[in-house]
Amino acid sequence: MTRPADARLAQSALAASVALALVLVLAKLWALAATGSLAVAASLADSGLDLIVSLGGLAAVTYAARPPDEDHAFGHSSAEDLAALGQALFILISAGAIAVAAIRRLLAPAQTPLEAETSGIAVMALAIVLTIGLVLWQSRVARRTGSRVVLADRLHYLGDLVPNIGAILSLWASGALGLTQIDSIVALGAAGMLGLGALRIGGGAWNALMDRAADPAMIAEIERLAGSWPGIHGFHDLKTRTAGSRVFINLHVELDGTQSLYDAHEIAAGLVRAILKRYPQAEVIVHKDPVRKARGGTRRLG
Repeated sequence: MTRPADARLAQSALAASVALALVLVLAKLWALAATGSLAVAASLADSGLDLIVSLGGLAAVTYAARPPDEDHAFGHSSAEDLAALGQALFILISAGAIAVAAIRRLLAPAQTPLEAETSGIAVMALAIVLTIGLVLWQSRVARRTGSRVVLADRLHYLGDLVPNIGAILSLWASGALGLTQIDSIVALGAAGMLGLGALRIGGGAWNALMDRAADPAMIAEIERLAGSWPGIHGFHDLKTRTAGSRVFINLHVELDGTQSLYDAHEIAAGLVRAILKRYPQAEVIVHKDPVRKARGGTRRLG
């Protein structure tokens, strides 16, 4: 489980994310009504997504802090993946709607002029400043807590800076140069980014729900720790699976069968602590086997 202090700090970062997303949604709704810009519409859809994702992240951090119960012996982290699939579907629908509107406007015989470009630019500039402030705060929280949820939310807001800057560019080009088509082109680019993000989020959530193994680099590091740990003569049946931000690890280690149960326990417990220090998001179970009963596939040491 996450330490209470770290959980509260992560919740504060995600609560700030929710508040910012709500402010930006309201501001961009006004900017869209004032300008009619599809680039602003794309940025509005992205901020709407941010609001949903941040709410989901806040709920996930709060829910994940709950201990396992009789009905959920391995905790509740898979709820994060179910929420992510829903978020990915929402992103794809939004990206498709924006892309269709942009293509229709590009193919229209008469270009739709934008209005109140200066006001729209002011709103998008405000969005950039607030987003940078949030990213700096989330970076600090992620370094202190190691929360992958906060880190993912931070990366998502970093990605938001691109469509916001694109919206400012399209509004400036329309007002200063009369190039209204740039708005639709920027909107198409933003829709493409949204679609790719949706596929990435949905794919990761699907893999986790299907009990996909942990990252190969993580597996290699666990093997290195087990292979070099004092008192362990070999290991086998290393199995991992991901669920939300959690990674579940099962490992059999081979110990001297003549030593005391206390000594055997201390060796295995030390390995568990080392793995958890390296990967705080993990749940680790180590099974202790005597060397003489090692099964096929054992990694012999020494």
